Amino acid sequence: MADPLRPVPVQELLAADCGRQWHVEQPISGLESTTVVSGLLQLQIEGPLLRVTGHAETTVALRCDRCLQTFEHRLVADASERIALGTGQADLAEALDFDAEGCSEQIDPAGSFDPEQWIYEQLSLQLPLVNRCGAQCPGPARWGTAEPPGDPRWAALNKLRP
Repeated sequence: MADPLRPVPVQELLAADCGRQWHVEQPISGLESTTVVSGLLQLQIEGPLLRVTGHAETTVALRCDRCLQTFEHRLVADASERIALGTGQADLAEALDFDAEGCSEQIDPAGSFDPEQWIYEQLSLQLPLVNRCGAQCPGPARWGTAEPPGDPRWAALNKLRP
């Protein structure tokens, strides 16, 4: 069975010195998925940085913005992030001097890292901005078979049609 995703104190990670790994096979709170989230999450301490690398996938039910039908959409997240371990600006500057590339945020060494929240954020970033059920989307529902009335401003041009 997979390790439960619970917040891990940074001090515990620093004491382990070998990092941490989770095999994910569970629902993620806040993410309404139709399947469990599966994947792998790894944490490594690299000096004043915490390197988080993960792969997660699941399926979510979305509503098409065009036809309003529900459809399933596969979410896949492959992400890697460096988080500075520090309590103040001096610690952050030291961490950034260590390797400024890819350091995205800072975490308090007295705090904790929440792997479930990290996976939630990475999968949420994969949600489409516009929900479309596919190329064969029927479009908005129509309430009749008659053609919609034409724009009266084009009436003069429509008279020129043969």
